[in-house]
Amino acid sequence: MMPLLFWGLLIIGLISSVYRMLVGPSVFDRILSLDTINIMLIGALILLAHELGQSMYLDIALIFGVLAFLETIVLSKYAGGAK
Repeated sequence: MMPLLFWGLLIIGLISSVYRMLVGPSVFDRILSLDTINIMLIGALILLAHELGQSMYLDIALIFGVLAFLETIVLSKYAGGAK
């Protein structure tokens, strides 16, 4: 019952974040929504690792988290006008 609830909430969050990324009024809103999508995908990978009992997905989530963090920093620096 609980994984179904988590998957449902995750899908609702992804849909609302994608909407925010497409319609966001500013570039920073779009970057923030992209970061939110990355965090939700990391949560989905962790939930998948728990449901399937394979730790490989945890490693993928860890690497994806680091890359998502770097992506957010680079996009924010680019949008803010690096000097």
